Amino acid sequence: MAADQGATPEAGQGAAPRGSPSPWAPLRASVFRALWIAVLLSNVGTWMQTVGAQWLLVSAPGASVLVSLVQTASSLPVLLFALPAGVFAEFLDKRRVLLATQLFQVVVGAVLTVITAVGGMSPSLLLVLTFLLGAGAAVQLPAYQAVIPELVPRAQLASAAALGSISINLARAVGPAIAGLIISWIGVAAVFALNAVTFLVFAVVLLWWRPEPTDRPHPEDFLSALRVGGRYVRHAPVVRRLMLRLVLFIVPASVLWALLPLIADRRLGIGSGGYGLLLASVGAGSLIGAVLLPRLRRAWGPTGLLAVASVSYAAAMLVVGLVRIPWLVVLVLLPTGVAWIMVLSSLNATVQAFLPRWVRARGLSIYQVVLFGATAGGSALWGLVANRVGLPVSFLLSAALLAAGAASGRLLPLHDVSGVDRSEAPVWVDPQLALNPEDSPGPVLVSMEYVVRDELFDQLMAGLVAVRRTRLRTGATSWRAYRDAERPELVVEQFTVPSWDEHLRQHSGGRITGADQENLDRVRELSDPPPWVRHLFSL
Repeated sequence: MAADQGATPEAGQGAAPRGSPSPWAPLRASVFRALWIAVLLSNVGTWMQTVGAQWLLVSAPGASVLVSLVQTASSLPVLLFALPAGVFAEFLDKRRVLLATQLFQVVVGAVLTVITAVGGMSPSLLLVLTFLLGAGAAVQLPAYQAVIPELVPRAQLASAAALGSISINLARAVGPAIAGLIISWIGVAAVFALNAVTFLVFAVVLLWWRPEPTDRPHPEDFLSALRVGGRYVRHAPVVRRLMLRLVLFIVPASVLWALLPLIADRRLGIGSGGYGLLLASVGAGSLIGAVLLPRLRRAWGPTGLLAVASVSYAAAMLVVGLVRIPWLVVLVLLPTGVAWIMVLSSLNATVQAFLPRWVRARGLSIYQVVLFGATAGGSALWGLVANRVGLPVSFLLSAALLAAGAASGRLLPLHDVSGVDRSEAPVWVDPQLALNPEDSPGPVLVSMEYVVRDELFDQLMAGLVAVRRTRLRTGATSWRAYRDAERPELVVEQFTVPSWDEHLRQHSGGRITGADQENLDRVRELSDPPPWVRHLFSL
């Protein structure tokens, strides 16, 4: 289940405030504690699986490409399944979704173990089975992230997120080392078997958990819900900038995960145990980074933190690519882990702090598509580059790209969302209609007429920029503003929603946040008399 999730704070919390609950407080809740332990074991198993799969291929012809494709095969399913999984997580029973994915992964893991044990594993079959395990993880991730707020009090959400980060990075430190030892003593098949057992443990915990019945949102049409999630991200500049910064870091940084097995085998000559030690060093550095992150983020800010981490990672890639001294590479990978977790945890915490609850699972699924897509594409790219120019040059190119990404921070800084109100605004009063909406199932045109004095016109236009994004994020498919040629004081805002039900979700579906409401109120207050609203059904 491993995926670098830095934080899952409730909307409106950019970072844990001073005086916030202890990071260990959520473990007092028995269900959260049991699930956290199960996820930790699953993450350990996933890292063991990755090490085993890559080590099985290091001696195969074309190993540079094949080893890098292990990362691609485990990441690619997110591109295919994360978006529909995000929709399912919004409207289906999350526990059942999680249970189904665990049982599926148990079956795949058992098949992988048996075929490897009897010596029938080919590179292509290994990549296919790795892809299937990744598919299970892709479906599981949005559901697991979305279930956390149901397990702990609101005040402890940031602490629960910190524990999630600790779980991932503890697994990265322990899993590879365990895998290296088991491969040396028993063989790769035993690693695959243990990974299957971790899925089974997670399934047992899910069977034990009996959540209280809750009212789930009324299911939307699948394709409509999918489009709404994409439309939200497309019209949220904060989220788009975060994803751009993520890609600029992940693509060059993925050289480490794609080619480190070859560094261990060909340049350092330290075997599977040594490879596990290298990954354990990165994991240990990630644990250190998780502890230092709040302090460093306060000191440098989000953009400065990203720049420092990118430069540190670039320097480490120079050493890894050029040096043949194993102990020095192990030491250098410690700050590499610190830099990795600083970037991913910081970006992930920000995107989750910004996303409102109603679209959180869908927004996170899109974020996962970008994260794993950049990882999969980057891993495949570096495998091809290394096959053409060799390992040292590949790491030099990666360092140059990371340095360029750090320098771009002045042109593409991150937005600070710590003070943005992401709470749900009060429910609007539903419009009183003379027509039956069921008689007009097509699109609905909503028209707002503002009467604004000339000296307030510029303020209105500036406010409508934010209003436009709010309308489009919360369900509108188009938006325009017009000024009356005969009455210049009259400004008409018009937006179209796909159906009346979709417009009602704007009213009462929790889609309007406190920050959105502030923008809407600011524009309404400029109109004298108050804006006149019309709802026009299509014929």
